[in-house]
Amino acid sequence: MTASPGGEEPVDLALVGGRVIDPETNLDEVRTVGITGGRISWLRPEVPLAARTIDATGLVVAPGFIDLHSHAQSLVGARLQALDGVTTALDLEAGRFPVATSLDAIAQESRPINYGFSASWSAARCALVTGEQLPLGTVLPAFDSWQAPLTGRPVDELMALLESEIADGALGIGVLLGYAPEVTRAEYLALAQLAQTHAVPTFTHTRYLSNAEPGSSLEGMLEVIGAAAATGAHMHICHLNSTSSRQIDQIVMAIERARERGLAITTEAYPYGAGATHADAAFLDPSNLSRIGIGPTAILALKTGRFLRDVDELVRLRADEPDAEVIMHWADEKKPADRELLLRSLLLPDTAIATDAMDPSLHGVPLPRDEWPLPDGALTHPRSVGCYGKVFRWIVRELGALTLPEAVRRCSLRPAQILASVSPAMRRKGRVQVDCDADLVVFDPDTFADRADYAVQRPSTGVAQLFVGGTQVVRDGELDLAALPGRAVTGH
Repeated sequence: MTASPGGEEPVDLALVGGRVIDPETNLDEVRTVGITGGRISWLRPEVPLAARTIDATGLVVAPGFIDLHSHAQSLVGARLQALDGVTTALDLEAGRFPVATSLDAIAQESRPINYGFSASWSAARCALVTGEQLPLGTVLPAFDSWQAPLTGRPVDELMALLESEIADGALGIGVLLGYAPEVTRAEYLALAQLAQTHAVPTFTHTRYLSNAEPGSSLEGMLEVIGAAAATGAHMHICHLNSTSSRQIDQIVMAIERARERGLAITTEAYPYGAGATHADAAFLDPSNLSRIGIGPTAILALKTGRFLRDVDELVRLRADEPDAEVIMHWADEKKPADRELLLRSLLLPDTAIATDAMDPSLHGVPLPRDEWPLPDGALTHPRSVGCYGKVFRWIVRELGALTLPEAVRRCSLRPAQILASVSPAMRRKGRVQVDCDADLVVFDPDTFADRADYAVQRPSTGVAQLFVGGTQVVRDGELDLAALPGRAVTGH
């Protein structure tokens, strides 16, 4: 083994011969990456003295991917994301309430990748309105009354609850506005003002999903931009691709002009022409489907694995199983016009890649905690399993719409930058630099690809090695099921 030049201390692990991509410094060269004690300790052409070496020749060594939008917070969900190159998966759109309770529960269970949450506006609102504490991990309250408009003192009480959550380490405020479209605009503005006061972002699922006025997708996006203009808050728009629908050109124009004027508007998207939600979502009301431009036969029920037959079946599903998970197909990626709509959101400058992952289930029943590998018949939206693999297969290699370094940036550095002001830990992630966290993905640039579709869930292929805080979670393409080094990412 080659001795360390200049007599430096040996490293714990050396990744030798890989193409190292650091999106912050624009490094894109063959280097040796050394890891010591959970941090990157070596980044040079030379090979240091190392307790262990891994040959990364022909592979890319990049920052681990940071998912800003993952509801797949179970052990199974985290394992699937690790095989897709993810080292940190955060639920910032829905969030959790109370955040501290969720962080403690996951710390006791352990995870292979890092985790963290925003303060859940919807769950806090439910607790205030109904007095019911939601089970941990519940994305949407099962009580219609949580959606009712609030005025006066209850709004102040809600803001106080969320303020306490920020103090407890929430990474901002998650706002599922699209699931409660009757909420007053004054309340949403108060949320933005609270975020600005505490220098944290909001993460918004916008109010409307429609191509028609009033109540269009454009109107929903303009509300977010308006709140940023009125308060100066950092406003993050979740899944730009799916909530923009076919108004993406006008929405992109509005976002770009807002940014030019100094407004803190950030965005995320995923490379699929279908979204996933619950059957009773407001925007899936049968009367709204024509405004989206779809019919009930575009909706797939995950419990049965088949598309709905007609509007009567949708009405029954919404009434009998309101929490049933469904996939809504709104764009056909094989059609050039639809593909261009999708690419408009993905290619908007500085848009992060984020999955909106959901935990897999079997016939509508959540999987046991330690279930691995996935049983036959387990289903979820393929974005939950192969989002990043699809970016590199489809967007980078097949379409050539992003360069490989730019794709790495949007999957790692960009999400870290979005959170840098609220979480000091994020200033050490999304980078391959000395003293940064050793959250690293090593993948084959020619074979990294998704294998999941709407019928079968198969983990991505092409991730050779994955490190979280210097601990190896994926070894030669296989998960180390005993490796559970994930840590909480918290605010301020």
